[in-house]
Amino acid sequence: ESDPKAPKPAIVFFFGGGWSGGSPAQFEDQARHFAKRGMIAITADYRVRSRHGVQVVECVKDAKAAIAWVRENATRLGIDPSKIAASGGSAGGHLAAATGTISGIGSDERPNAMILFNPATTLAPIADWQPEAGKADLTVERFGVEAKAISPAHHIGPHTPPTLILHGKADTTVPYDSVVAFESVMKQAGRPCKLVGYEDTEHRFFNKGEGYKKSLAEADAFLVDLGWLKK
Repeated sequence: ESDPKAPKPAIVFFFGGGWSGGSPAQFEDQARHFAKRGMIAITADYRVRSRHGVQVVECVKDAKAAIAWVRENATRLGIDPSKIAASGGSAGGHLAAATGTISGIGSDERPNAMILFNPATTLAPIADWQPEAGKADLTVERFGVEAKAISPAHHIGPHTPPTLILHGKADTTVPYDSVVAFESVMKQAGRPCKLVGYEDTEHRFFNKGEGYKKSLAEADAFLVDLGWLKK
């Protein structure tokens, strides 16, 4: 039996909502699951455009501040500071990915693993992939910086933690091929990255029903493989 007083792995969830809305309650069920599995599970809040009038770069700073806060308070919270996972969906998946890739914007504390649900990982052209013209608002006015500056795929390096991506292949909000591009760059950098694609599956599939169960099982297995959880 593990020591109940021993520091525990943690997971920090960032909600989706196009960086404009959303609620930390989105990942409450996933958080409860991992809490029962012996983790410290946290659903983070961050500023969004509809409520705070901020650009996306400020959301990135808030997400990075959240990871830094968890590590700084690890002892008090009973957390193992070497086992902090960042997770999120859609825009929240982008923020989780940003915490593990981007330097020079806000805190440079990084998570030790990333679990990303339909994440917006690739916000600017890269290699043989580029955003569909007119499909998304990728402007400086919206982001506060050039898209590339906060595009996780453009900042992958030896520091990027092991990553699991769970993505619907029929997603029309965040195209599946954008995460294929992210996975490709991860592999080129020699970083562990597993992409699980779900056939005939659209955006936000992970919130309920079979999509919730399957994606949660994959996330759990990923943490078991890392040695953070027992099988």
